[in-house]
Amino acid sequence: VLMTSWVVLGILAVLSFLGNSNLKSTPDGFQNFTELVTEFIRDLAKTQIGEEDYLKWVPFLGTIFLFIFVSNWSGALLPYRLIEIPNGELAAPTNDINTTVALALLTSISYFYAGISKKGLGYFSRYVEPAAFLLPINVLEDFTKPLSLSFRLFGNILADELVVGVLVALVPLIIPIPIMLLGVFTSAIQALVFATLAGAYIGEALADHH
Repeated sequence: VLMTSWVVLGILAVLSFLGNSNLKSTPDGFQNFTELVTEFIRDLAKTQIGEEDYLKWVPFLGTIFLFIFVSNWSGALLPYRLIEIPNGELAAPTNDINTTVALALLTSISYFYAGISKKGLGYFSRYVEPAAFLLPINVLEDFTKPLSLSFRLFGNILADELVVGVLVALVPLIIPIPIMLLGVFTSAIQALVFATLAGAYIGEALADHH
């Protein structure tokens, strides 16, 4: 996982450097692509978090989205399983439950930080709204958010890689290709879903409850 995570971070670093090393006021070439990605992430943050607070959360949501997106795509496009290492096998970082749980916990920490930094300890009053007897349910909801985030991402990526692996073993030619293309599409959707939900949770924590 650490090895493939560094591969993903390396890809992101190279793409970022290529797109931003020679910035021009009128973008051309690769700068067009990086600006398109940045605007997409800004729009996502603005939609989920709101006009007032979204800008400071763009780096976090952008990092989460790009890391998951490139991880998922690397798993769908790079033949990790053909590279043999002594202890275990290589796979997309998001194919490991430890990675997805870490990303989900980062999201949880972020929305608690967002809520407490804006409202102080008054943030925790949301647990007894609209009635005090809802406290256990509201607390449970905060615990299930990271669980659902991590297991949704892990389950989808694992299932996709297993299906492709079985089909390649059974029918080595032609049939796996459309499945792999579908995997590329679903892995992009999974990155978008994770980033959107992370933004929604942060937006919820920042929203004024009356």
